[in-house]
Amino acid sequence: MPKKNNNHLPKIFVLDTNILLHDHHALRKFKDNDLVIPIAVIEELDKFKKGNDALSFNARNFMREIDILTDGHPLTDAGVPIGEGFGNIKIEPNHPFSPEFQDLFHDDTQDHRILATSMWVRDTHPDRFVALVTKDINMRLKAKAAGMEAQDYLSDRIEDAHIESSQSEASLLADIPPEIVQRLAYGQDNCIPWEDISENRPFANQLFKLEWDDSGETVTARYDADRDCIALVRSHEAYGIRPRNEEQRFALDACLNPDIRLVSLTGGAGTGKTLLALASALEQEKSYDQIILSRPAVVLGNQNIGYLPGDQKSKMGPFLQPLMDNLEVIKSRFRPGSKQALKIDNLLQSEKLLITPLAYIRGRSLGKVFFIVDEAQNLTPHEIKTIITRAGEGTKMVFTGDVFQIDQPYLDQWSNGLTHLGEKMQGQKLFEHVYLSKGERSELSDIAAKLL
Repeated sequence: MPKKNNNHLPKIFVLDTNILLHDHHALRKFKDNDLVIPIAVIEELDKFKKGNDALSFNARNFMREIDILTDGHPLTDAGVPIGEGFGNIKIEPNHPFSPEFQDLFHDDTQDHRILATSMWVRDTHPDRFVALVTKDINMRLKAKAAGMEAQDYLSDRIEDAHIESSQSEASLLADIPPEIVQRLAYGQDNCIPWEDISENRPFANQLFKLEWDDSGETVTARYDADRDCIALVRSHEAYGIRPRNEEQRFALDACLNPDIRLVSLTGGAGTGKTLLALASALEQEKSYDQIILSRPAVVLGNQNIGYLPGDQKSKMGPFLQPLMDNLEVIKSRFRPGSKQALKIDNLLQSEKLLITPLAYIRGRSLGKVFFIVDEAQNLTPHEIKTIITRAGEGTKMVFTGDVFQIDQPYLDQWSNGLTHLGEKMQGQKLFEHVYLSKGERSELSDIAAKLL
């Protein structure tokens, strides 16, 4: 019989490879508890050390940190201290499964080596709580099948309440006196005191829909922190594209507002996120030195694009085609050979309008650029931060995506970069988030998105 865990002793967490590839700062996210890194994890990290993507960045930085921590310290059973206020860390050699589990896992894989080592650590420390921490769902299921405690990495997980609020439409106010709504819509400065509609001061760029009368017609507005009032949001047109609903009106207004330098547009397929961002960029083309449209290249099986046939352009064609499709939608608004259509062609030829995979802008300083990142839900919080911190003077960034359509195996609706962006930046004057709920691609597309 194993001894009962002593709740007064520090816990032991065995970290899977994907934790360190996801967050190289993970060592300092477990308070004063002890950490164990199986040698199989070090072997896997070695495969990621070369490259320019976020996984390689995290692998290299973790290896540097573990090298510094262990420099001059013998790797005893107790491990080496991580730092003041933290526990110890130990690199543990591989250990086989105990005889009773050898028939449960036949294949000799790195995952099974990590799991076997985790179970050995647990059995060697019966007086302490031991858990395997991994973002791999299959790994957690295998661990549970073997009776091993397994947990997800939750330090970067956003609370459910924020997920719900970020996926809600603008606040609908139905009981505002008509004279206040009329003053907002037709007053001299189209601005009313926030006290007229709210007991508490709204956060910067909070969105509102005020019912006009019993007909259900609404007036759209946002809290302007600079003027400390509720300001009217008008319906704009951008390069032939008009908003079809209130949320699209908010989105286009945010993308056209020069004072809002960072915009997050979320919503399902066909809601117009990328189209509105691109149209607003073209409308303001003279205000920027370059318009860049980009998206992360997510390949099935985690293969690099080098595995695909052809040159760079043909390799990236499938990833960038959705952006080209949105550009064609805008061009279709004008006659072939018209001034507007020819301008788009000229922008493409001169590369003032550049459609490129996200990996190819690494290292650039983005000054006076209108930068659109599509499918941003497939980015980690660190990747989002890396992109935004490259923004120079005069740059505007628009991130679009659907946090419920994630193609990265170790990200979910709580931990992806787009969700983190909305949660961390909410209330900043230069940031606005808009959730678009209604599909406008076609009636068929809208029905399929709701029912299938």
